[in-house]
Amino acid sequence: MKGSAFPPTLRRVGVGLVGAGLLLATACSGTGADTAGAEGDGDPVELRITPEDGATEVRPDSPITVTAANGTITDVKVEQAPPEGQAADASAEEGGAAELAVLTGTLNEDKTEWVSDWTLTPGSEVTVTATAEGADGETAEVVSAFTALPASEGQRLELVSNFPMSDDTVGVGMPIIVNFDLPVQNKAQVEAAMEVVSEKPAVGAWNWFGDQMAVFRTEDYWEPDQNVTVNLHLAGVQASEGVYGVENYQIDFTVGREQITTVDNDTHQAVVESGGETVREFPISNGNGSTRAYTTTTGVHLTMEKYQHLVMDSATVGIPEGHPDYYKLDVNYAVRFSNSGEFLHAAPWNGSLGQANLSHGCTNASTEDARWFYENSLMGDPYIVTGTDRELEVDNGWGYWQRSWDEWLENSATGEADATDEPGTPGSPFGIPADAQASPVSAN
Repeated sequence: MKGSAFPPTLRRVGVGLVGAGLLLATACSGTGADTAGAEGDGDPVELRITPEDGATEVRPDSPITVTAANGTITDVKVEQAPPEGQAADASAEEGGAAELAVLTGTLNEDKTEWVSDWTLTPGSEVTVTATAEGADGETAEVVSAFTALPASEGQRLELVSNFPMSDDTVGVGMPIIVNFDLPVQNKAQVEAAMEVVSEKPAVGAWNWFGDQMAVFRTEDYWEPDQNVTVNLHLAGVQASEGVYGVENYQIDFTVGREQITTVDNDTHQAVVESGGETVREFPISNGNGSTRAYTTTTGVHLTMEKYQHLVMDSATVGIPEGHPDYYKLDVNYAVRFSNSGEFLHAAPWNGSLGQANLSHGCTNASTEDARWFYENSLMGDPYIVTGTDRELEVDNGWGYWQRSWDEWLENSATGEADATDEPGTPGSPFGIPADAQASPVSAN
């Protein structure tokens, strides 16, 4: 995939998703009514669906359950018609509409129970057609048609922005960051609806920073040179009381080569390694350390964005014009690595590169070295600073690697690691158990 390494703005990415789990073969045509299988030598097949046929205002976070007695389930098909006035998968990328129309489910080992994997689109008209086969080869089919509760105005959870964006190529340390328009209280359910799928094995988990931003990080860096897909099955998830997701989204990005930079505050040197080999080493000058603000943060940073030219105004970090320490500089080849104003950038005025730390907190480099770093950096490359007495905060920029894996997992709402090379997620996106639903519809 091709994409800018450092997008200048955020955008919302929305497409229809296919959930993980077993999708049975195409169903027989629905009859529009319950039909019983013919009675053979044994007991007839009993096939039941919940929610019940004709139900209205079914909670979108209710699972669909199909059960069979005296036989096995051979097919389940779920169709969702969007609410009136809402086009089917209006925001989907090309090819996504067909996927959105499919709601998948998981069949148990003895093929007697099928449960949907994901929640229902609020306000949709849902038709479930299920078939089962008895030991004598006779079949039964049952249809349940019902309507999902719509999401009220002002209570519709939507995705506002995300990093990375579809088609981006990123570094091996890149987290997945999603920002919502409304607070999320049911964090475990929302986590369970956000599926991360990678080509190469990894283990990861979500953490929350506030009620509107969720961040997925792997235990170790991503393996390089692979594609990652994020399936946000948000339609129907109850994020907070009465607040439902209304749309599904998909983000596809590529993890590029492995590049890790280490900056030693004591030796005033930066070393860049790619694939375990040193590809660049150059002198630098870090923050002078006269104040906390002028001390470069130590820890595992990630490169976040870059500018060929940038005006650095200290007023943006709390030092206003008129203050003795006020500065306003025009800099070239600036690569950001925190939210507290830290960049690696060209500083041709600094005559102490490799000798002393004289900056206001940034990493100064020669124009040649800064240009090389700018041209060879991807968003999400690890940028490790050592030797200062100011520790990078976990929420300062993308300081998420500052948390140990054990701490990261403890801060996940589900509390479980997610194997990204396998479909599905830990936990459940449903807010209502199957046995709490309305009476089922059955054929026997």
